Amino acid sequence: MQLLMSGMLFMHMNRFMSSYVLVYVSEMLNSMHLFTRMFASVYTAQPNTLLILNASAPQRSTVGSEDPPLFSPATLAAAKTPAAPPAAMSISGEVPDEGSDGEEVFIDEQDIIQEIHLDEEDLPDHDDDDDDDEEDQEMDEVEDHSAYAFHGHTDEVFAAACSPIDASLVVSGGKDDRGFLWRIGSAQEFQELTGHGDTVCTVAFSSDGKLVACGSMDGQINVWNTATRTLQGTLEGSSGSGFEWLRWHPRGNLIIAGSEDCNVWMWNAEHNAFLNTFAGHSSTVTCGDFTPDGKLICSGSDDATLRIWDPRSAQCRHVVRGHGYHTQGLTCLAITPDSQSIVSGSEDNSVHIVSINSGQVVGSLVGHTNSIECIGISSRYNWVATGSIDRTLIIWDLARQAIRSTCEHDEGVTCLAWLGSSRYVASGCIDGMVRIWDSLSGDLARTFSGHRDVVQSLAVSADGNSIVSVSTDKSARVFDISMFK
Repeated sequence: MQLLMSGMLFMHMNRFMSSYVLVYVSEMLNSMHLFTRMFASVYTAQPNTLLILNASAPQRSTVGSEDPPLFSPATLAAAKTPAAPPAAMSISGEVPDEGSDGEEVFIDEQDIIQEIHLDEEDLPDHDDDDDDDEEDQEMDEVEDHSAYAFHGHTDEVFAAACSPIDASLVVSGGKDDRGFLWRIGSAQEFQELTGHGDTVCTVAFSSDGKLVACGSMDGQINVWNTATRTLQGTLEGSSGSGFEWLRWHPRGNLIIAGSEDCNVWMWNAEHNAFLNTFAGHSSTVTCGDFTPDGKLICSGSDDATLRIWDPRSAQCRHVVRGHGYHTQGLTCLAITPDSQSIVSGSEDNSVHIVSINSGQVVGSLVGHTNSIECIGISSRYNWVATGSIDRTLIIWDLARQAIRSTCEHDEGVTCLAWLGSSRYVASGCIDGMVRIWDSLSGDLARTFSGHRDVVQSLAVSADGNSIVSVSTDKSARVFDISMFK
């Protein structure tokens, strides 16, 4: 719909089925005068009125001898600054100054097919642009608490990981089909990790920090040497099926990854060798990991099942599904440090505890009212934290299967990270904030701002002094958390 302004005239006009013209008379006017042909009369339209005109009717003009169609592109342009004949008012309802350019628009009263009076709720909102300007200004005024920001990405950033041995080394991946290896505090030292043809959505360092892997929706994982910054090898899955996540073995150079092709894949990254495919899920494998002792693999899927695998034989030991378990796809899981239990979250708002030995559901954590987005288990306490789109982070006592505290947010929680072995846990949020919570009291200890959009991932540096957050605002930011050790 085209917006025309002439003095105080405010009209919305649009072709309607190539046969009609719609004219809106704003409440900014007391009335609007449309000259009928040959100046026989003046038609007065009241404010907040929509006129439906016959677009095929001829139009009289004071300029030239041709009769262009009513409200043609030329006359629409002229109507922005119309001129009227002597002693007559223009379409704006005012007598124009002498020498005004443009030509007048005249109609027959009979060409007005219908006049519709609008209620207040039907009227256009003239303040939309002002509201947008105010929002833009608010965005510009976001206070930046970050100690460092990395701006190498040119699109949304989805994943980040910190080296387990080098406290300043970070890897990030995003929608620009690239990964970056960069150092906290050094704008000059970074390495672009190229070679992908689609979003880099998952990244991770090996346990010794010598290798880093970037997994993409193009169905490939590129493995890089962190010392030489060279490509070690490319691991391939099914053609056209992207990887949702990847994990390194806790003590070796094995990589597992969950794919859209319903399988879990495993390679030896050091030798660039494919080892096994774990088949059994019937939908995308959305989450998974090695157990901390490295003996088993656990995977969750959009098919609402959890599977426990033997990595040597690729045989499935347990399938968890059905009554008492999730009714919708799994979104996340975490495994207790003793490798005895799995805590899984789902789109159905539920959190369940599963025994790895028996494959049985041994508990349910009830409290969330929307999809579970992240789960993290404390390395110090027998506690688990869960984050949800319902705007809460809940800290649970696993032994009692009870809520310790509920941490309220302004928007949905998208990611979390425990700060080493401390009592503090960080949450990333849709509102762009990173918050630090005291898990003992449930109190908010600190709020870090700086991002202008959703926080997608969090990672804690090896020395525990920094937390890295990445966002759909195309940036990665580093916040000082040394006071929370």
